[in-house]
Amino acid sequence: MNRRTFLGATAAVGATTRSVLGANDRVVVGLIGCGGRGRYVASLMRQAPNVEFAAVADVYLTNAERARQWAGPSAVAYQDFRKLLERKDIDAVMVSTPDHWHAAATILACQAGKDVYVEKPVCHNIREGRKMVDAARRYNRIVQAGMQHRSAPHYQEVQRIVQSGALGRVHFVRVWNYVNMSPQGIGRVPDTPVPDGLNWDFYLGPARQVPFNSKRFLSTFRWFRDYAGGYITDYGTHRFDTVHQVMDATAPQTISATGARFRIDDAGDVPDVLQVTYKYPNFILSYEACLLSGIGTGPRLPGMRYYNARGEDDRPHGEAYYGTNGTLFADRIGYEVYADPKPEGKPPEKFHMNTTDATVLHAAAFVDAVRTRKRPAADIEVGFRSTSAPLLGNIAYDIGRKLHWDAVKEEFTGDAEANKHLARVSPRKQWDWAG
Repeated sequence: MNRRTFLGATAAVGATTRSVLGANDRVVVGLIGCGGRGRYVASLMRQAPNVEFAAVADVYLTNAERARQWAGPSAVAYQDFRKLLERKDIDAVMVSTPDHWHAAATILACQAGKDVYVEKPVCHNIREGRKMVDAARRYNRIVQAGMQHRSAPHYQEVQRIVQSGALGRVHFVRVWNYVNMSPQGIGRVPDTPVPDGLNWDFYLGPARQVPFNSKRFLSTFRWFRDYAGGYITDYGTHRFDTVHQVMDATAPQTISATGARFRIDDAGDVPDVLQVTYKYPNFILSYEACLLSGIGTGPRLPGMRYYNARGEDDRPHGEAYYGTNGTLFADRIGYEVYADPKPEGKPPEKFHMNTTDATVLHAAAFVDAVRTRKRPAADIEVGFRSTSAPLLGNIAYDIGRKLHWDAVKEEFTGDAEANKHLARVSPRKQWDWAG
């Protein structure tokens, strides 16, 4: 398959798809990537009125068939998602493939006249992420990133609290993702023959050619830089997006990182401890990923729950906004506020609240955007900016020095070596759709 064939397969289809949907028209959706996350979000999206999943696609036919059975007797399963994009009756697609296929599926869907819900992180590297934004604008498509914090009412409250000045001046923010995977991590298994029904070459796409290994497939693909970026792009992307929302920020100015594989001995290639420091125009952001402990920031207020908490005291994921009057800790299902022991001004009252995950609201928001043609809160530009932050952190870790980021030019200032990492360094030419 050459690049021209790959990109040209659906370029002329868009004009034949429906361009405007009424409030009561059925929205017909195709699912691209039929693993557990894809089927879960698709099931929530189908809860919105008049939504039908008419087709599914996955390089692994076992997953495709499982999703087809869920979608209903009239649904069709494909191994090559480009066949799904040829369907003129499909209005939108949900892209929940491994990260390294997000951009290709999204760009081709836009060319085919489909709106897109693309899971986070929206891209594998900076250059392809910009191409996704460009495609959405060029073909006038709704493209929503799967960053459900943007649809969470409690994060809108957090934004209001911080921007109102109730915490005083906030110039330091922490983000963390903790889990104890010591010492075996995702483990190791030998290479094996490719399973029946899997197009392994298609799965690898632009990534380097390697023998089939189950650890590089399905849920554990995230631990390999060939296909993803580790914890910082997986869980971290959500929290970078929230920091951007709450702090009214879009991009850092400088990035420096350090990390190592101290303890975990597994098949993956991401560090088990990673710390990245970002300088934004008006605050410092410290990101922490630790795969050797599940505590995170430690004890919390009585009755307070945290996302993926496993014990009484842990805060495994979240953000902290440190102000001169008080500090706010937040995560996907709630937040809590503490007064500073020596506030600059009036301290906030101690408070905590819990709610539920907002994915169902986010799925409904996409359907609404498809109908109204209004850009969603998690528009692809927003998703790209928030995905860029962890990608920049990984580049700083790889390069091993402080980097200066020009957000307008989307390149590092005076650093040709670092700029080479803005795209996949050595893509397989037959799959080099990004050019």
